[in-house]
Amino acid sequence: MPPNASFKLSDNQLLKLGSYSHGQWHEGNDCFDVMNPANHQVIAQVANCHLALVEQTVLNAKTAGKDWQQMPANERASFIKRWQSLMLEHIDDLATILTAEQGKPLAEAKGEIAYSASYLEWFAEEGKRIYGDTIPAGSNDKRIIVIKQPVGVVAAITPWNFPSAMIARKAAAALAAGCTFIVKPSELTPLSALAMAELADRAGIPKGVFNVLVGTDAKAIGKVLTEHNDIAKFSFTGSTGVGKLLAQQSALTVKRISMELGGNAPFIVFDDADIDAAVEGAITSKYRNAGQTCVCTNRIFIDNKIKERFLDKFSERVSQLVIGSGFDKEVSVGPLINQQAVTKIESLIQQSVEQGAQLRLGGQCSELGSNFFLPTIMTNVRNDMPIAQQEIFAPVSAVIGFDSEDEVIALANQTEYGLAAYFYSRDIGRVWRVSECLEFGMIGINEGIISNAAAPFGGIKQSGYGREGSKYGLDDYLHIKYLCLGGLSC
Repeated sequence: MPPNASFKLSDNQLLKLGSYSHGQWHEGNDCFDVMNPANHQVIAQVANCHLALVEQTVLNAKTAGKDWQQMPANERASFIKRWQSLMLEHIDDLATILTAEQGKPLAEAKGEIAYSASYLEWFAEEGKRIYGDTIPAGSNDKRIIVIKQPVGVVAAITPWNFPSAMIARKAAAALAAGCTFIVKPSELTPLSALAMAELADRAGIPKGVFNVLVGTDAKAIGKVLTEHNDIAKFSFTGSTGVGKLLAQQSALTVKRISMELGGNAPFIVFDDADIDAAVEGAITSKYRNAGQTCVCTNRIFIDNKIKERFLDKFSERVSQLVIGSGFDKEVSVGPLINQQAVTKIESLIQQSVEQGAQLRLGGQCSELGSNFFLPTIMTNVRNDMPIAQQEIFAPVSAVIGFDSEDEVIALANQTEYGLAAYFYSRDIGRVWRVSECLEFGMIGINEGIISNAAAPFGGIKQSGYGREGSKYGLDDYLHIKYLCLGGLSC
């Protein structure tokens, strides 16, 4: 473990430095650095996974799946619940690892671990309720029966912004359905995934059922995971551009796919809204994880009749946000993940300012370091500006005024994305009208945080397809099989 005073664990065995495949750890001399985005220090050197191990992992997962899918659902649930208990037992260490490699404030990291564990608990229980059907047949000598069976080996690629939660909500559903699971986490944040694997091992999950492959050659590893004949389903969370490529590769073997892709969430405040509640909702939705979430507010639409009142209150709250290292207790906004992310937001701001947008607050890096970007508010924004049409992924709010309900619905829907949307109103008729007219898969109504294990998470349009969480979250991991029984005349 590196001699970094800010990165101490109670259980050093949670810091793993190589892939976990078929119950074995694979380390080596070909390593890559894992950096702390707050101070650019190397916190670990992790062994690269080579393609031979990827191929072998798929074969082993297929073999392991034969016993796992035959195991009674309540027994599978007991393994998953033990895994959940261990994650909560080690929440402090897991959060420390997460903050060290990803940068988010420690309190947010603990929240992510608890959120991750909630998916393990949910699907451990939901896996016991995979029901089939009997359907009235067309004649009395036949019976129609529908059963559900696990699809087989599942592969996933997950992002760096929620390195624990994005794995948990896929793996929990897969394992509960009776599938085996292989995940390639982001090379920027592999340590959280490997710590989860260590706890899965301690929970007794059989070898080959849960596997983590870490490496920098994401293109080559992704090619195997999408094109391999023995992988039945592929799941991806990440950018729309990469998702399109992976979907094309997966189509070669006609495997089942689920995609949770980019977002461009509108946050609408109508003139009848509780302005103070809307301000707090916008702060939570926009600035958590330094704005680096797929469901983050991207565009803030404010009724022109209340825009200045909202902006005064909102600006005051944003100016109170404390930026810094995630290990500092008072910090509410951590660093961006790397310099590439900083360069992107600087470019979006510059392009939009050149087109007439104005900076009300922030708009530049902090003196704390090159990855720290000041919480920012932009006004005089138009919906066709780069800052309004591209996913921001930074602590930057783009504020746009509107005059009518119809106008703002049209503006909100003018995007290729359709993941999440938010609006504040106390008019019950408006609540129903706007909810039904917004072209997004998830709507927060007078609420800035919408993710929950019991709710279906996913988008429409170019934000992807498939749902994670809820009773619908098992569907993508199950085949429906129709049985026709004949010769049954009384």
